[in-house]
Amino acid sequence: MLDRNAEATKIGDAVSEVLLGMRLRGARYWRLRLSPPFGVNFRVDDGPRFHFIGQGEALLMLPDSAPRVMKVGDAVLIPRGHPHQLLSAPRIAARDFGRFTPETLCRAFYEIQACDAASCRTKDTTILTGAMELDLVTMHPLVAQMPHAMSVGSLLESQSGMHGILAAMETEMAQDRPGSAGVLARLADVVAALIVRGWIECGCDQASGVITALRDPRLARVLVELHKEPGRNWDVPMMADLMGVSRSVFSERFAEIVGVSPLRYLTDLRMRIAAQWLGQEGSSVADVAFRLGYGSQAAFTRAFKRVIGVSPGARRRGLTAETKS
Repeated sequence: MLDRNAEATKIGDAVSEVLLGMRLRGARYWRLRLSPPFGVNFRVDDGPRFHFIGQGEALLMLPDSAPRVMKVGDAVLIPRGHPHQLLSAPRIAARDFGRFTPETLCRAFYEIQACDAASCRTKDTTILTGAMELDLVTMHPLVAQMPHAMSVGSLLESQSGMHGILAAMETEMAQDRPGSAGVLARLADVVAALIVRGWIECGCDQASGVITALRDPRLARVLVELHKEPGRNWDVPMMADLMGVSRSVFSERFAEIVGVSPLRYLTDLRMRIAAQWLGQEGSSVADVAFRLGYGSQAAFTRAFKRVIGVSPGARRRGLTAETKS
């Protein structure tokens, strides 16, 4: 007899396994205190962004989208770093975010104050904005299908605990208590992750690709094993056997649903993982290549550069420099 609860659990586990390969955390956060009229322009090279309104309100402007009013307690994730603006009112001139002068509060947390000294502070708008890391180097299949903006609003009914998290963020924004910067950063990480999970649980706007594959128990079995053991000596016959079909049927089904061939998906997955491992202390290029199943460091280097765009050594040096800064 088919156990539907067990099947649902397996699919949920499959989603979790794939999400493990997509980093989702705030790299840096800024607390903005702004007096209206104000306008902040976030350029495409600013990367993925998270915004939370702690006081006042702001108008979110995205190309080809209707303006959206964000009020106190509202949060939004811009997953693919589309250029956008936060304005106090329509048609306000916007200043590039990079032109504001921040004050460092603690590691990876800053404050920007652009206030009218003569204005009452209760009229200010305070915004927590974060530069997020979403493993966009290789355009993770899930990230590529996300909408331009993902709001917390749609989750408030389905995830009751979200209210408490947002209320806690409001409180921390209003009270400049010791350690509030760290608390805000961690809460923002959680909210951003819940926004993504909620989008997945709601069907990803009916998007095709990896999520569709994960809802097919036999294909999900293959994807989960690839993510669990990326360094295994995989080939198409092994994957087809795992799914329980012929090689031709498997290859056709995989490419039709996921959008790339099985071996291309495996290579991209390995290179995303390699990019993460290269930033870990003690992970040399040779070590990463070996752990991911490459018998030749030269072959690994060629694959890494083709997918990521830079050599493994350059990636490792760049990540090391970021960690020290």
